[in-house]
Amino acid sequence: MQITRQADYALRAMLYLARLGPNERAPTSDIAHQQHIPPSFLAKIISQLSIAGLIQTSRGAHGGVSMARPAEKISLLEVVEAIDGPIALNECTGNIVTCSFGEDCPLRPVWCEIQVEMVSKLRSTNFGQF
Repeated sequence: MQITRQADYALRAMLYLARLGPNERAPTSDIAHQQHIPPSFLAKIISQLSIAGLIQTSRGAHGGVSMARPAEKISLLEVVEAIDGPIALNECTGNIVTCSFGEDCPLRPVWCEIQVEMVSKLRSTNFGQF
């Protein structure tokens, strides 16, 4: 499994914001430059993260972007799912009907176990840990 480039950029942007001081804001141009994210791509990501309630944005001379909650309260899972939606290692992990082997599939339990472990790790890892 590979997360999308957009989710990777979102994680990098959030990491950048997590390293700012309390109540500090960063201009999106700084985030784009420091994290090597195309500015037009970052604008879309910022919008999605804002809609998800993970960041706050403000315009003007003293505007910028900041985390909506403390870094310790935002998990990697929240960011990935804000961008890519719910994680599904294989479509059968969410719906057994999609598997032509159904209940007899020997791989489905493996995919389900791996997905649970991955989601658990992303959920338990927060930006305050970096």
